[in-house]
Amino acid sequence: MSTIFSKIAAGEIPSYRVAADDRHYAFLDINPVVRGHVLVIPRKEEDYIFNLDEADYTALNLFARRVAKAVEKAIPCKRVAVAVMGMEVPHVHIHLMPINAEGDIRFDRKLSFSPDEMQAIAAAIAKEFDAQAD
Repeated sequence: MSTIFSKIAAGEIPSYRVAADDRHYAFLDINPVVRGHVLVIPRKEEDYIFNLDEADYTALNLFARRVAKAVEKAIPCKRVAVAVMGMEVPHVHIHLMPINAEGDIRFDRKLSFSPDEMQAIAAAIAKEFDAQAD
């Protein structure tokens, strides 16, 4: 079975990529809760985060931490919130959302940005992610 997220990570479906390595992929949520809402996934298909083995779980969280640091620098915010629900798509994914107050996270509200705005947001986060390697 190939999930929509696997197809996104493989480049079969377009996305606004912010970071990637051989085991992980991070991209903007197309139905964002806040500006800069990123999804971080393992390339390996698994439905439930706690079914990942310890090494994969640790690697995913370390990669998500790097992405969160990039989000924090690219999008003005007090914190980067983390949510793992995993009900929408049967593929492990971590939501990273820049917030200024707890009420900023409302999954019943979706924002919309133009393709140009999405590309600019993704580019800003990717630039900060890439700068970490220096």
